[in-house]
Amino acid sequence: MTKAEFAARLQHGCAAVAAAEGELTEIDSLFGDADHGLTMTKISRAISGAVEQSDGGIQAMLDDAAMAVMTLNGGSAVPLWNTWLDGMQEAAPAGEEIDLAGIQAIFARALEELNDMSGAKVGDKTMMDALIPASEAIAAYTGSSEMELFTAAAQAAAEGAEASKQFVSKFGRAKSYGEKTIGTPDAGAMSMSCFFQGLAKP
Repeated sequence: MTKAEFAARLQHGCAAVAAAEGELTEIDSLFGDADHGLTMTKISRAISGAVEQSDGGIQAMLDDAAMAVMTLNGGSAVPLWNTWLDGMQEAAPAGEEIDLAGIQAIFARALEELNDMSGAKVGDKTMMDALIPASEAIAAYTGSSEMELFTAAAQAAAEGAEASKQFVSKFGRAKSYGEKTIGTPDAGAMSMSCFFQGLAKP
């Protein structure tokens, strides 16, 4: 995969997140600050702009995206996404091409970095409910198709976000609502799922 092809997928991921702003805001308004949709639109636009303007290789592009997110003012999603993107760039190639093993490496490193910061697991009703299954799907892929890899990740993320409906929130403001949060998906898991749906589009 070339840098341009990877950049296009990242742009599609950002567009999918921005398009879901209203839905994300509605979900977050139930048990949160009602700002997740706006925050994720800011994050997606920052990533998209950095990707479009980056003139280096793949590592530089991801580093630019991480830096763009880091400068934002927003909720808890900002440092989480910054850490995730920063983890990606740490394992990314400096050049303008990345193979399947390289894709698996950057997502593995990104999850590792975010795990160290977040501590949330599947079942805690956070963005990790979508990200961990998606990352595991990428790591487990043994084929030779980038499209199949990202499609598998998108499906796993969507299933994880849907499954978050049955969990009780254990982090953030929603934690105080306890079992009342059952039946509603986590906004962070939904936005992460949207991003992976976009990544699955070439």
